Amino acid sequence: MTLNKELLLESLTYSMPFGKYKSMPICDLPIFYLEWFIRKGGFPIGKLGDMMTLIYQIKLNGLEEIIVKLKKEQGK
Repeated sequence: MTLNKELLLESLTYSMPFGKYKSMPICDLPIFYLEWFIRKGGFPIGKLGDMMTLIYQIKLNGLEEIIVKLKKEQGK
């Protein structure tokens, strides 16, 4: 997967639209929740699923520092 900076930046403000973590920014979703989606058949199709996939890959590979730095840059 290629890092899409625009999609990553959007994940800082785009909130989960449903479920247990409704209203939480996509970038803050816990990895166990993302793994649950995978076990249940995968991420939603479309932009939401793309953001979830990107965040999952970042967290899976221990690269959360990318998210932390972007949040600081954005003042979040």
